[in-house]
Amino acid sequence: MGTVLVVGASGFLGAEVCRRAVADGWRVVGTYHSAAVRVAGVEARRLDVTDRTAVRALVTGVLPDAVIGTPYRYADWAVTADGAAHVAYAAAEVGARLVHLSSDALHAGRDTPYLDDEPPSPVFPYGAAKAAAETAVRAIDPAAVLVRTSLILGEGSKQIQLCRDALAGRATLFTDERRCPVDVTDLAAAVLELVPSDHAGPLNVAGPDAVSRAELGLLVARREGIDPAGMKTATGAAHGVLRPTEVRLDSTRAAALLRTRLRGVRELLAR
Repeated sequence: MGTVLVVGASGFLGAEVCRRAVADGWRVVGTYHSAAVRVAGVEARRLDVTDRTAVRALVTGVLPDAVIGTPYRYADWAVTADGAAHVAYAAAEVGARLVHLSSDALHAGRDTPYLDDEPPSPVFPYGAAKAAAETAVRAIDPAAVLVRTSLILGEGSKQIQLCRDALAGRATLFTDERRCPVDVTDLAAAVLELVPSDHAGPLNVAGPDAVSRAELGLLVARREGIDPAGMKTATGAAHGVLRPTEVRLDSTRAAALLRTRLRGVRELLAR
């Protein structure tokens, strides 16, 4: 199968990509910054993606066939934007196939779904960082695939934990933010399936169901048998939160391109 380098292997998605890649027979090298990589069979390497020289040294040392870029830090431009550019430069230098993980956060939000090729329209800093990362990656490596995804679910997901916290009255779920959540195992399978493909440019890879964060909380409550009466909800507008409201990704192209079936959140959280 060759060698795949997973940048950000200690993260929620990165770890799942590593697990699946190991099971598929890849030699897997995974990077981390502070939290350790806890996936058996992965060659763990510490990396600061903001250090361009270090990124280049690691990639040229590993000589991967493919690089999967999953690193981000919500409020850190250097990691999310600059780090993505450093990874893209290094991957292009060794001729590795690059799969870059992007986000629906780069859209402004509207009442109609976003298609794959629509240009970014960020309205808050994290979305701007993800948009800048995409711009850099496309300029450096036009053959790279940019996976635009949404809220990532699964056991250990911070999205599920946020719902549990809201059900316990420790957090608030917004009723005016709608997304298309995707299961981490489905997303990891799709990412690895894209490695040998010739798809280039943006590709929406998200679930088919659009739900608000508050609706997601109710689905978690039903699955786990929790009384939702105490769940705290509000609107982002009332809390002064500057984030996109309704961002629905149309993943029709991915559904036709991939063997992986992207399950909807209602199926994922069915009792």
